[in-house]
Amino acid sequence: MKEIEHFNERQLDRIIEMAWEDRTPFEAILFQFNLAEKDVIKIMRNQLKSSSFKRWRKRVNSGVSKKHLKKRNDAITRFKCSRQRAITGNKISKR
Repeated sequence: MKEIEHFNERQLDRIIEMAWEDRTPFEAILFQFNLAEKDVIKIMRNQLKSSSFKRWRKRVNSGVSKKHLKKRNDAITRFKCSRQRAITGNKISKR
C-alpha cells in the first residue's frame, strides 16, 4: 500500500490513534501527515481487525463523531484538547 510505505511504525500508530479519537478531525491528520480522509480510511481498513474497522466506520459516519470540521462548532481552533498531555512527534507546537 503506497500510503503506508513512507510512514514508520510510530507514525502509523499516531495516525490510527488520531483517527480513532472522535475529537480529532480528519483535517488535523491531513495537516500533520498529508493524508486525505480516503487515505486514512485505507490505512484503518488495512491495519485494524475487520470488526474494529466496521465499528470505527459506523461511529465516524454517525452523528456521534465530530471527525469533520463542518460538523463541529466554529469556535474550535485547535486539534487537541487543552487537557491532553503533550504528545511527542506532532508537528503542531505544544503549549
